[in-house]
Amino acid sequence: MRHISIFLFLILIGCKNETKNKREIGTENQSEMTTETEDEIDKSVSEMWNDFTESNPEFKNREIPESDFFHNNEKDANRLAELTLTGKKRASSGLYSLYEQYNVDLPSVGTKQIVTDFNGKAKAIIENVSVDTIPFNKISQEYAEMDMGTDIEPLEKWKKAHWDFFESFLKESGDKPTEDMLIVAVEFKKIWPKNE
Repeated sequence: MRHISIFLFLILIGCKNETKNKREIGTENQSEMTTETEDEIDKSVSEMWNDFTESNPEFKNREIPESDFFHNNEKDANRLAELTLTGKKRASSGLYSLYEQYNVDLPSVGTKQIVTDFNGKAKAIIENVSVDTIPFNKISQEYAEMDMGTDIEPLEKWKKAHWDFFESFLKESGDKPTEDMLIVAVEFKKIWPKNE
């Protein structure tokens, strides 16, 4: 059984099976509430993990981490995978209230994930380095830059993208976003492939 981790990222996704789907919890990352069989996972995922463990033998006996893409469409999923691969995207955000609503543990420092493109091809391995809860209106310019992967008006882009997403998602349950809603702010680092 694969360890189910959860990052509440930026944008809503679809579902791979009939367990709780992402529309139910408002996450961007496909692996968070779904389980996959080995047959559903692209072989590039296990190949990337094998390459990583060959260079880092202390992880040889660990289970392969969850693998998934960001976002709910091919264009954005592939763009965010590339931003993660280049090290420009180094954070993700989600609604704290959804973790409580679905009784899901917050992400943990040290958790690893294999980031894929929309078609499931492995692009990078990331590791959580910080997890915090921050009110929406207290998100910093620096954090927004890490999450959005850009230094061009990152806070304005972060606020608009996240407000629109949370508003759209919360509308389904009759709720509305607020300026002081708590955000689960996860910072991560790319650990594989190593920069050349």
